[in-house]
Amino acid sequence: MIKIRSKKVEGIISEIIDQYTYADTSDRPWIIGFSGGKDSTVLLTLVWISLQRIKETLPYPYQLRRPVYVVCNDTMVENPIISSYIDDVLVKVEEGARDQGIPIIVKKTVPKLEESFWINVIGKGYPVPNNTFRWCTDKLKIRPTSNFLLEQIDEKGEAVVLLGTRYEESATRERSMRKHEVEGKRLSKHNTNANTYVYAPIKELQLEEIWYIINTVKSPWGFDNSILFQIYADASADDYECPTVVTNKAHSSCGQSRFGCWTCTVVKKDKSMSALIDNGQHWMQPLLEFRNSLVENRNVSENRSTTRRNGMPAVDEDGHRSGNYEIHYRARILRELLEIQKRVQLERPHVTLITNQELIAIQVMWNRDLEFDFTVGEIYKKIYNKDISTNNIKSLDDTERRILKEVCKEDTSYYHLIDNLITLQETKTLMISKYGLHNDVENRIESFVNENEL
Repeated sequence: MIKIRSKKVEGIISEIIDQYTYADTSDRPWIIGFSGGKDSTVLLTLVWISLQRIKETLPYPYQLRRPVYVVCNDTMVENPIISSYIDDVLVKVEEGARDQGIPIIVKKTVPKLEESFWINVIGKGYPVPNNTFRWCTDKLKIRPTSNFLLEQIDEKGEAVVLLGTRYEESATRERSMRKHEVEGKRLSKHNTNANTYVYAPIKELQLEEIWYIINTVKSPWGFDNSILFQIYADASADDYECPTVVTNKAHSSCGQSRFGCWTCTVVKKDKSMSALIDNGQHWMQPLLEFRNSLVENRNVSENRSTTRRNGMPAVDEDGHRSGNYEIHYRARILRELLEIQKRVQLERPHVTLITNQELIAIQVMWNRDLEFDFTVGEIYKKIYNKDISTNNIKSLDDTERRILKEVCKEDTSYYHLIDNLITLQETKTLMISKYGLHNDVENRIESFVNENEL
C-alpha cells in the first residue's frame, strides 16, 4: 500500500475513499479529465491510490462497483512531444488497471472529422483562432468530451466529472470554481451539462504540493514521473523556480508551462514550444515558424474573401476583406503543412501533422465550395511524389477522360463542368451521407450558366 508523508494529501485520499464508497451510494460513473499534465496526473494518482486501498481494506458491498473513466481529449493538433508522452502513459494506465483489477477504463476522444482543425482552416477557410474568434475550444475540446459525457448519462442517468483544477492556478479560476460550489457539499453542478456533477479533490493543493507528489510518490500505474518533470523543465520559458519540496538536486527547479495545440494562434507567442526548441528539440523549429506564419498572415486582405461562409459581406469601409480564406491561401497552407510534415518525418517518422482522412475531407470541402483550381491530390503528389491513398473515392480513368474530352471538344467548358459534377458526386460518398449533394450540383450548374452568359 502506497503511503504518503503528508497529512493534507492523506486527507484528500480519505475524502476520495469516502466519496466513492459511503457518501455516494449510486453507481454513477466517475470521469477524470486527463490531459497528461501535472495536475491531472496528480488527480489520477490520488484516485488510483484510493481505489487500491478500497480494494485491499474494505469489505463487500464497499468494493469497486463504480467505473472510473480516464478521458483524454486529442485535438489532433497537440504538441507532438506531449501527444507521444500521453500515448505512452495511457498504455501504462490500461495495463496497470488490468493487472491490478482496478475499474479504470481509458477513453480517448477526438473531434468529428468535419470539425477538425485542418478541415476548418484549410477545408472551409475559417481564419485561425484568436481571442475574438476562438472557435477551436468548442469544436476540438468541448464537443468531443461532452459527447462522451452524454453517452454515460444516457446509460446511467448521471455522471460525476473529476477535475484537476486548483484555486491557486489563477484568481479567475478560483472565482469560477467557487461560483458553482455548494457549501458543505463536495459535488457541484456542472455549469453546462445537465445531470452532471463536478468533483475537484485537489482544489486546495499548492503548486509545491503538486510537484512533491509527482517527485516523491511512485506512479501507481508504473510510469516514470521524471519524464513528465523533464518535459516541464525543458518547456520552461523563463527562470521560474518551482517551490517544490525536493528529494534530490535534479528536482531543484521546473517549468510551469502550459501545453496545448502546437498550432495555437490565440497566444501571442508559444513560449513552451520555443523553450523546448532552445532545450534541444530542434526538429520542432519548422512547426514554430509555421505557427507564427499562420498568425502573421491571418488578417492579410488578399488571403480573405469578400464574404463569410454564410454569405454575409465581409469588407470594411477601407476595402479590407475579412471573410473566410481564399482558396489560393488555403492551398498554400496545405502545401506548407505537407512540406513541414515530410521534413519532420525524416527525423520523427511517427509524427503526423495531418491525416489522410483529413486530406480527403478537405478535397470534399473544396468541391462543395465549387473550388476546382486546386486539388489536394496534386499538391500531395508534388511533395511526396506519390498519390495519396484514397480507397473510398473512384475518379474518372484515362479512357473515360479521353472519351469525355472528345465529346466536348467543341466547347471544353462542358468537359470541365461534367468532370466537376462527377467529382462532387464521388467525393460526397466520403462524408457517408449524400445530404446536400443536390444543392451542390445545382450551384455548380448555376455557376456554369452565369459564367457562360458573361
